[in-house]
Amino acid sequence: MKTHDELVALIGPVVTALGCELWAVEYHPGQQESLLRVYIDKADGVDVDDCERVSREVAAILDVEDPIPGAYRLEISSPGLDRVLVGAGHFARYVGRQVRVELVAPIDGQRRFRGEVLDVEATGVRLHTPGGDVRLPWAQIDRARLVPDMETSRTG
Repeated sequence: MKTHDELVALIGPVVTALGCELWAVEYHPGQQESLLRVYIDKADGVDVDDCERVSREVAAILDVEDPIPGAYRLEISSPGLDRVLVGAGHFARYVGRQVRVELVAPIDGQRRFRGEVLDVEATGVRLHTPGGDVRLPWAQIDRARLVPDMETSRTG
């Protein structure tokens, strides 16, 4: 099995060539079947046609390179309103917005944080939470998601 970074290096150029941004890659190994989920984004939003085109091309490169052992399911989707945030670049895009972060291990007895992204630093991210400002080291972040801003997300 290739590492996460090798999968990103393999899939990224294909996604970019199709006019999309590779937002995130998740691999979930399973007993019978594994799951490879690829999130793509575009400035004007992702539609079903984008997902189909990317799926076809990514499936073709995965068939040739065969980076994942055994059976797996490939899913291509938009990151959505509550998008997964991975790394400094994602957090930097959402300075001033609310995020939910779950840590690998508790800091001062707390594993889950919700707060406004204040600053992105080389060592982690700084949030303003109801309990005060906190610094969360990159190595401790297990999962992070944007909290949808329902005021700006409404259509109509």
